[in-house]
Amino acid sequence: MRRAGVIAAAVSMERAAVASGMAPPSTALDPNKLKPYVDPLPLPAVMKSSGVRPDPEDATKQIPVYCVAMEEIHQRVHRDLPPTRMWGFNGTSPGPIFETRSGQGLMVEWTNHLPAKHFLPIDHTLCGAEKDQPEVRCVIHLHGGRTPAKSDGYPEDWVVPGKSFTYHYPNRQDAALLFYHDHTMGINRLNIYAGLQGLFFIRDEAEDALNLPKGKYEIPLMLCDRFLRSDGQLEYPVSGDEKKPWVPEVYSNVMLANGRLAPYLDVEPRKYRLRVMNGSNGRFFRLSFGDLLEMNIIGGDQGLLPAPVKAKRALLTPAERADIVFDFSQHAGEKIILKSDSFDIMQFRVSASKTTDDSSLPSTLRPVERIPEASAIKTRRLTLDETMNDVQESMGMMLNKTPWHAPVTEKPVINTTEIWELVNLTEDTHPIHLHMVRFQLLDRRRFDVFGFQDTGELRYTGRPISADPEEAAWKDTVRCEKGHVTRIIVPFAGYTGRYVWHCHLLEHEDNEMMRPYDVVEA
Repeated sequence: MRRAGVIAAAVSMERAAVASGMAPPSTALDPNKLKPYVDPLPLPAVMKSSGVRPDPEDATKQIPVYCVAMEEIHQRVHRDLPPTRMWGFNGTSPGPIFETRSGQGLMVEWTNHLPAKHFLPIDHTLCGAEKDQPEVRCVIHLHGGRTPAKSDGYPEDWVVPGKSFTYHYPNRQDAALLFYHDHTMGINRLNIYAGLQGLFFIRDEAEDALNLPKGKYEIPLMLCDRFLRSDGQLEYPVSGDEKKPWVPEVYSNVMLANGRLAPYLDVEPRKYRLRVMNGSNGRFFRLSFGDLLEMNIIGGDQGLLPAPVKAKRALLTPAERADIVFDFSQHAGEKIILKSDSFDIMQFRVSASKTTDDSSLPSTLRPVERIPEASAIKTRRLTLDETMNDVQESMGMMLNKTPWHAPVTEKPVINTTEIWELVNLTEDTHPIHLHMVRFQLLDRRRFDVFGFQDTGELRYTGRPISADPEEAAWKDTVRCEKGHVTRIIVPFAGYTGRYVWHCHLLEHEDNEMMRPYDVVEA
């Protein structure tokens, strides 16, 4: 019942967004008029290093260095459309995949080779996007990475075209699927919408020992939605006010898998491991195979679950990841569609020929020791807030009613644990992301929103709801449902310095639903 309620609420939010004037333009492409499943699913290339450099944390060691260019590209999303203008990394969007191992540090020189003028509509009233700022700016964040602050991609540490910056990623963390993306203050939503994101895999021995499907049987899938015009070009929706074009959410008319519209993938009748990431600005994906065929969810944001979770749907908010094993062995000769609600995303074409499957799906995967609440030295109560105008249109959202440039109020001490109570006072479900750390979801609990707004008193109206089984591992992004307090327990291990936490609905993040926090020495 609870999962159905989440799905219904998200669908309702999307319909409301269209009704409020964020529908696609009159020149919008109708994807139903294109023949589906005529293009193979693109599989991003693996990034190759260009040499080695001394490790910034240990000069006696050499670590690989990668050179990555952010550049304008023209990429075909469907056989029957002209190439689409995008921004990508080293010639593609999504960018090439980083492959590394736990404890194997690396460095990346990110170079901005983009044009001087943006091709999507900038709202100069937003913080960080004022008219005196360069139109095109970039900084890259490794989402989910335990990264030193100076390499984290702080939103104001951007560079302009012709400039570069070099970041160090130590990768001292468990095997997981991370992703890299633009994180520029005020235009982050535009830069990612244009295509600036890619996947980053960390491997380790514990994962290797499980003998999960690998090699050509492990498929990276970055999913996102975009508006396309009938000429195949990107369209970003605006409010209708030329001076304030920002809109609070974006839900688009075309579903893309690895940058392609309705692709297909030839598969063998055996187990496959699908590494799925939601790269949309605002859309929630509720993924299913065919007519609700059973899948096994084996991991999430920060790695493997304790055990596989059988499911017929997988809910992913923007920035969340799902590690899915799907067994095609009972579907030889069939064609199976990967869907999200009424949207068909891609087709799996299962070969009729016999094959050998020597991979495993163990009944236990990786121990995840639950953090006792008593270990937390502090509990912070933090609100998710929205300001509405007289006709109930969103004017923006904030965290704890605090704008971006206000003094830092969250200063956790390194190597201590805190509980954060995220009190959602808005009508939206928000995916909240904390940089640098991983955390565990304790519970969600319904409360009296209006009573809290009137008196500041938190009065619960329901029992605590524990994490769903697929949320029972380490996370870096958590779904905060409307009218609920979402509690997470966070060990602040890693590095000291300034980081940020924010909503990962990109339109919210770009309009100050983001705050800095400082990890400080004891």
